[in-house]
Amino acid sequence: MAMPQITAAQIRQMSLSRSVPNRIADGIVNDQGFIDQGGINTPLRLCHFMAQCAVESAHFTVTLEFASGQAYEGRLDLGNTQPGDGPRFRGRGLIQTTGRTNYGHARDDIRRMLGNGVNVPDFQREPDNQQLEQFPWALLGAIVYWQRRDINRHADRDDVVAVTRAVNGGLNGLDERTRYLARAKSIWLGAGSPSLSHPVLQQGASGPDVSDLQNALINAGFRVSADGIFGQHTDEAVRAFQAAHGLTVDGIVGARTWAMVLQR
Repeated sequence: MAMPQITAAQIRQMSLSRSVPNRIADGIVNDQGFIDQGGINTPLRLCHFMAQCAVESAHFTVTLEFASGQAYEGRLDLGNTQPGDGPRFRGRGLIQTTGRTNYGHARDDIRRMLGNGVNVPDFQREPDNQQLEQFPWALLGAIVYWQRRDINRHADRDDVVAVTRAVNGGLNGLDERTRYLARAKSIWLGAGSPSLSHPVLQQGASGPDVSDLQNALINAGFRVSADGIFGQHTDEAVRAFQAAHGLTVDGIVGARTWAMVLQR
């Protein structure tokens, strides 16, 4: 499946913030070729990557963490061995690269990815230059972080819990990351594509997947019977749900509609 193109309008559509800075929206759009080059090369991988970036960057509004970094002072697991390393190596980029060691990994991995002839800053030696806050490095830092931890293996299973653990070491913000994943799927997965767990459904279908759909519609406030038969009332509810959530109103429940209805 061909990789979808990312537009600034889509990033703003996805963000829960009313104000996505141009430098971030345009930086992602202008440098999006690196995402595919870095192995995030299927629509599902892209959805997981963008969902995690959205949370880590506070809805695509910052590339420098809000905290001062003082809490990282003396953190040997981050390689912060020198006085001042905590604030010096605070989180930067779309996925917050944090700590002396990770700054070095970002430098080395980006150089390896881009090959000879590309002048990659030494983020570890000169962190005060704030290069990891700027594009393309803010995006590339996130890509190589994803590569180093082989997060694609979790994204390919559509496992947002495992993806979240790999990104931040725990489950901080899991609910928000799950909501963002649904928004990303509604934008970048094909409307008529199946989800990993459910097939494409439309009027005339029947079975347990239809029951799952009907129960999700009931949870979203629609009055349908969970009888496992995709009849006229289910079709009307699906179309109403699609209209209310900015989806193509066609009564076909593909990946985008599944993603939105299951997050309710």
